[in-house]
Formats: sequence, structure tokens, C-alpha cells
Amino acid sequence: MSQDSKVKTTESSPPAPSKTRKKLPVLDPSGDYYYWWLNTMVFPVMYNLIIIVCRACFPDLQHGYLLAWFVLDYTSDLLYLLDIIVRFHTGFLEQGILVVDKGRIASRYVRTWSFLFDLASLIPTDAVYVQLGPHIPTLRLNRFLRVPRLFEAFDRTETRTAYPNAFRISKLMLYIFVVIHWNSCLYFALSRYLGFGRDAWVYPDPARPGFERLRRQYLYSFYFSTLILTTVGDTPLPAREEEYLFMVGDFLLAVMGFATIMGSMSSVIYNMNTADAAFYPDHALVKKYMKLHHVNRRLERRVIDWYQHLQINKKMTNEVAILQHLPERLRAEVAVSVHLSTLSRVQIFQNCEASLLEELVLKLQPQTYSPGEYVCRKGDIGREMYIIREGQLAVVADDGVTQYAVLGAGLYFGEISIINIKGNMSGNRRTANIKSLGYSDLFCLSKEDLREVLSEYPQAQAVMEEKGREILLKLNKLDVNAEAAEIALQEATESRLRNLDQQLDDLQTKFARLLAELESSALKIAYRIERLEWQTREWPMPEDLTEADDEGEPGEGTSKDRGGRASQERPSGPE
Repeated sequence: MSQDSKVKTTESSPPAPSKTRKKLPVLDPSGDYYYWWLNTMVFPVMYNLIIIVCRACFPDLQHGYLLAWFVLDYTSDLLYLLDIIVRFHTGFLEQGILVVDKGRIASRYVRTWSFLFDLASLIPTDAVYVQLGPHIPTLRLNRFLRVPRLFEAFDRTETRTAYPNAFRISKLMLYIFVVIHWNSCLYFALSRYLGFGRDAWVYPDPARPGFERLRRQYLYSFYFSTLILTTVGDTPLPAREEEYLFMVGDFLLAVMGFATIMGSMSSVIYNMNTADAAFYPDHALVKKYMKLHHVNRRLERRVIDWYQHLQINKKMTNEVAILQHLPERLRAEVAVSVHLSTLSRVQIFQNCEASLLEELVLKLQPQTYSPGEYVCRKGDIGREMYIIREGQLAVVADDGVTQYAVLGAGLYFGEISIINIKGNMSGNRRTANIKSLGYSDLFCLSKEDLREVLSEYPQAQAVMEEKGREILLKLNKLDVNAEAAEIALQEATESRLRNLDQQLDDLQTKFARLLAELESSALKIAYRIERLEWQTREWPMPEDLTEADDEGEPGEGTSKDRGGRASQERPSGPE
């Protein structure tokens, strides 16, 4: 093989694959991965928060399980270290957009107090074990600085759980347990410092049978702390100053804890009542109204049963008010996910635009009818249509007993009455009596809401009218002649309207021409007047004539006056 062929072979050969280093992804702080990591961090934080103080105050616990504590300690330290790495790969929002630039994320994280606390919580204080021995767990107290992650995990869980009130109560009970646990550990440590069995207040002497066991020591201390912090009493009186100080501190802590518990429970109960008031109508006002107006007992019983049905079966009648704080688009998506399958069953709404159905879903009003209650009666003006979500309704005769048909879930009625179809023989009036057999849940769509939505979709309106016309033809309730006459009348009316529009346009054109001519004439007259003014200004005015006129006027007045006086002095003619 020649050297040229070798070169060509070398050039044509594919390049060797380069080893790419996988990069850790950036976590969304509101995503699932970050949420589950926070829940994972709950365990090492709770371990350090509960176990370290217990090991420090109960020496037997520290000495008996030393190897297990080493494994758990350094496992929690490893999770702490991984948590710092996760923090360096957790994005943040800037102007509503998630920042995924790791350089900016790291720069932002290292400037926060959280970074300092996280570093301080990982300071290897365990190295002092080499000099002081491995039985001093208090050297790991800096691990408590990671407690904010515990609170963050609880906050995220509270917003995600379907039972927030139950979670709040559970969280409160956990806090109470931690406080009593710490207090019991401090009580046992104080008893050991003062001397076991020295008086009735401290822990009994472990030399007594049964009190030397570790389980008994912890349970006795926990029980004693519970009695103090719950202010139940029945505790021995303190005998020393240290014991008095401990009791005073516990009493103050008990008062604060009692106030916290009462406030938290009141908040939970208030939230539960607020949620019930938002989901279900307030029946107390209706009861009071009926009592003031002396409504008969039978009708009052029906109203109370209706409210009871809503409460027991968790039925909601004010979905619009519940979702009103959501953005419009998000509210539409929630309503579509809940009700779109029900609306798409209606024949006249099939094959309609998806955007039209989404707007119609927001207009659906849930209604619940009691047993024996009429949804509509024959001859009523149809202003809404109904879709059966749950329950059974009967088409009955005028006597209310004879049943012609039974309508079940998924069916609908009254859809023709909300569409103005030409030639409809029923005249948009109900043609049957519909009665609820049991408790029935319906969706109501009013004519006004449908008209408001269809005003933006003229093609969909035409399609729906055509489908309604087909349904009326099948039911023999469409007068073709009346429809043709109405169509002809409508066409004639439209033709007249077009003629009137044309005539109005002609009049507007003529009026515009007259206005233009008037404006032109006005401009010409104004120009002529201005020209005459300039011409009159150029005419000569003799000054002597002006002076003569000015002098002559008083002279004439004098002669006149003299003449007047002369005429007065002149004697009259002979008599």
C-alpha cells in the first residue's frame, strides 16, 4: 500500500470518541426533585436535633451504641455535604424566569447567610475526639445550624399536601415532642449534676431496683417534664436553687407553649370553618330567615335536607367563587379538566371548536335538586339547558305520577330552547315536565351565557343552529313553511335595512358636499371682507376737514344757543 493511500485512509477514518463529562442538572426550587430532596434532609436534621442532646445527657446511651452513632453521624454529615452541592445546583427566579446559569447561582448562594450556616454546620468539630475521646457528642452541636432546611421542608409539604390542617396539627405535635424531649434530657442532666436521689425532686438513685435501666431513666424524665410543661401539677417541690430556677424556666416555657398551642389550634379550626364556608353555602342564615317568616315545617324540612345532602356528600354549588382568584387561563384549564367531558356529550356541542367549549365550561353552573322537585314544567319559557351529572330524572305527566321516561347521568335536555331556531313549533317553551326522582346534580347553561360566547364565534353559531334544526326535524317539531316564511321575512328585512343603509350613505355624501360648499363660500366671503378692509385703510383722510368738523360742531352749537336766546329775547309780533 502506498503512502498516499495510507494518508487517505487516516483522513477518512472517524475521530475517536471523546469522553464527555456529565454535568449535574439545575433543579427547579418548585419542582418535584427539589421537594423530595428537602424531605430527605428532614431525617438527618431531625436525627441531630433529637439524638445529640439525648446522647449528651444519657451517658449509657452514648457508650452502649458508639459504633452505631459513628455510622449515623457521618451519614448525616454526608447528606449535609450533598445538600450544599444541591444548593449550588438549585436555580432561582429572576423576573419570573428560572435562572440556570450555575455561575450566577453559585455567586448568589455564597452571598447569603444560608451558605455561612451550611459551612458552619460542617466544621469538623469531631476532630477534637482525638484529644478528649469519642464520648463528647456536644462537639456536634453545630449541626443544629441546618434546622432552617427542616422548616423549609415543612412549608413545602404544607402547600402540597391535600390535608394541610392535619399536617399543621401533626407538625405542632412534633414540636411539642421535641420541646418535652429536650426538657427531659436537661432534667436528667441536672439530676446527675445535683446527685441522684438527694431529694424527692431529682431522679431517684439508680441503685434502686428498676431505676438503673436506660429505658426507665428516659421515660421517667419524659413523664416528669410532661407534668411540668403541661402545668398538671403533682410534682415534688424543689428543694435547691437550681431546682427552683429549672421549674421557673419550665413554667414560663409552659405558658408560652400553651399560648402557641391554643393559637395554632384556633388557626386550624378557623381555616377549616373558612374552607367549609367557601365550599358550602351557609345554612344558618337560611334557617334564621325561615324562622322569622314562619315558613311551614314541611318546606323547612326540605331545605334542611337539601343543605344536609350537600354537606354529607361534599357537593359544591359555588365553583365560580372558589376559583375566582386563579388567573383566567388557569381557571379555564381547571374547569376544562373537570367538566369538559360532560359538556362534550351534548349533541349540539359536538365537533365544536375547543376554544368555544373552554369558554362554555366556565359558564356551567352546578345545581342540586331534591327528591320530587321539578326541574322544569310544561309551558315554561326555556331560558337554560341542563346536563345530568349524577342522579335520575323522570319525564312525567301533568299529574306528576305517570312516568314516560327516565333520564340518567350523561343525558341532557332543554338544549333546543336556548337556541333561537326559526320554525320551532314549541316556541322556545318547555314541552315536558321533568322531575327529580332522588337527589340529582345538574349543570345549567343559560341562554344569555351561550349568546355571549357565540357572539365571538359566528360560524359555530351557524353550525349549532343547523344541528338544532336537524333535531327538530327528527322530532317533527319544525314548521318548514313557517321557517321559510320567517327566512323570507328576515331576508326582506335585511334587504330593507341594506336599502336604508344605502340611502343613509347617499344622504351623508350629499351632506358632506353641502358642508364642503359652505366652508368654501365662507372662506371666499372672509377673503373678500379682509380685502375690503385693506382697501378702506388706504383711503386719504384730510386733516383740515377733520379740524373744521371738530371746530364747527361747537360753533354751530353756539349760534344755535345764541339764536335760541335771540328768539327768546325777540318780542313777539303785534297782537
